[in-house]
This record gives sequence, structure tokens and C-alpha cells, in this order.
Amino acid sequence: MSSLLVISLAAAAVFAIAALGELLEQRAGILNVGLEGVMLLSGTFGFIAAKTSGSYLQGFTIAILTGALVGLLHGFFSITLGSNQVVNGMAIWILGFGLTTYIGYPYTGPLGLKPFPTLGGLPTFFVVALVLAVAIWFLLFKTHLGLELRSVGENPSVAEASGISVTGMRYLAAVLAGMLVGLGGAVYSLVYNPVWSYNYLQGWGFIALALVFFSLWNPFLVVVGAIFFGILWQLSLYPELLFPNIFSRYIWRAMPFVITILVFILLSTRWFRLRWGATKPEALGIAYERQG
Repeated sequence: MSSLLVISLAAAAVFAIAALGELLEQRAGILNVGLEGVMLLSGTFGFIAAKTSGSYLQGFTIAILTGALVGLLHGFFSITLGSNQVVNGMAIWILGFGLTTYIGYPYTGPLGLKPFPTLGGLPTFFVVALVLAVAIWFLLFKTHLGLELRSVGENPSVAEASGISVTGMRYLAAVLAGMLVGLGGAVYSLVYNPVWSYNYLQGWGFIALALVFFSLWNPFLVVVGAIFFGILWQLSLYPELLFPNIFSRYIWRAMPFVITILVFILLSTRWFRLRWGATKPEALGIAYERQG
């Protein structure tokens, strides 16, 4: 297998795991635009834990727990207090950006552990992403719990009237999403690029967020989109591998973000809303206040 494809799949794993977490959350009606902040916090604390202990297990554990705590925080402001979910997400991004810059600075540099093992030549966490996609699809569309999660994201009033705890289901989704996004951040900082530096994610959280919309909230399309963005990112770093002397390196570096912006522009068009809008959870981003 070519080195370009292998490293592209390693990048795809980061995008896919984080986006799958956000997809689960959005299916329950919770929007977190601060994935970048969650990944920065989780990846940084996971990096510090792994570097000081010499253990990948401790690093991933701390990262997942950090993601769960941030997800719980986002849930408190978005579900319990009912405040604007976009504002909450941006606050998490700013918090993550500032706090990790301060806390992570003394640990700047390489992780110093042996490279993480692969599975049959494939990046281990790409295989994990595939398993997660199947598991989340099965959960959402083949289980009673998944039906309840989707119902609170479509019509929370009807779900509540049916005996489903909207608050409980949304908190569950927020915490599970935080854990997966935290894992995605740790995969980046411990496996894909195990060198801590200031603002090391470089906007990957926003690409993962765009992937959820790009996939039309379908777990399998998340993986397809992640592979596409993984390859695109690697080409932006090494365009001469396939397209020598075509465009400046700086233009290639901008391509993943240009496409991300174009995806969001497309999502805002009337054509998209009329043709594909039905796939979007009806109550996404809308705070629910229990009646009576």
C-alpha cells in the first residue's frame, strides 16, 4: 500500500472519529461548533498524560475523559440553561485555544513514545473509525435507544409526550459525542502527528464539523468524506506527489478549507434546503423547554 494512501487514511481516522461523535450529538438536536476546542483540550491533556507516564493507554483515557467533561459542560449550557448552542460552541473553541496554549507550552516537542502499531498495514484508528461508523449506524437505526435519540432531535415535544426524557437523551448524546471527539483529538496528537505545538490542530475540528453536514448525517458517508479530506490534506502537504508544478504549495494548503467553506455555502442555499433539507434533524440547535 502506498505511503500516501496510508498517511491519508491516518488523517481520515481523525476526521471520521470526531465527525461521528458530532453526528451522534446532532441527531439528538445538539449542535457543537466548537469541535476544534474539544479536540485541542483532549489532545493536549492526552499528550501530557502519555508523555509523562510513557503510556498510550493513559493518554487516550485522559483524552476521552476530557472530551466527556467538555461535552457535559456544553450540555449544561445548551440543555439545562437553554443558551445559544452556536455561542456555547464558539466559547469552547476559544477556551480550548487559550487554555491549551498556556498548559501545553512546557510540553512542546515530540511525544517520545514508540510509533503506534498498525493493523495489517492499515492505520489502527482508521479500522476503529470503520467499526464506529457501523456501530453508530446500528445504534441509530436498529435499536430502540437510537430511535429515542433521533426522536428528541426531530420533535422533542412529541418525544417528551411519549415518555422519553429529552434532557436525559440529549445529555447522553452530548457526553458520548464529547468522548468520541476527544478520542479524535488524541488520535491526532498521539498517533497522526505526535508532536505538540501551539495550535497544532490547524483547523481540523472545523473540517470534521463540515463533514457531518457533508455526509447528510449518515455515518457511512462520514467515513467516505473523511477519506476524501484525508487525501486532500496530504496532497496539500505534498502536491508534487501527484500534481508536480501545478499551482503554488500555498494554494494547495488552502484547498481543504476552501472546500469546507464551499460545503457550508451549499448547505445555506435554498436549493439544498428544498432537496436535502429533510435529512437535517428538525430540532437541531434549538433549545427545548419542557412544557408544564
